[in-house]
Amino acid sequence: MTFGDAVNAMKNGKRVARSGWNGKGMFVFLEERAGYEPYICMRNAQGKMQPGWVPYQPDILSEDWAEVS
Repeated sequence: MTFGDAVNAMKNGKRVARSGWNGKGMFVFLEERAGYEPYICMRNAQGKMQPGWVPYQPDILSEDWAEVS
């Protein structure tokens, strides 16, 4: 899927990742908390959550996005 498809999936509560990412278990999702604007959060290769993930141009232009469970 494209990055646009991935964004739509996140808006529907899904977790998404790129098959081109090197780290195992990495994914991004939309976080919505009371008092905050929605933001994209990443689970990194070390298993920690990183709020405020910003995609690089290769992430935006790639078509290897997929939903993960």
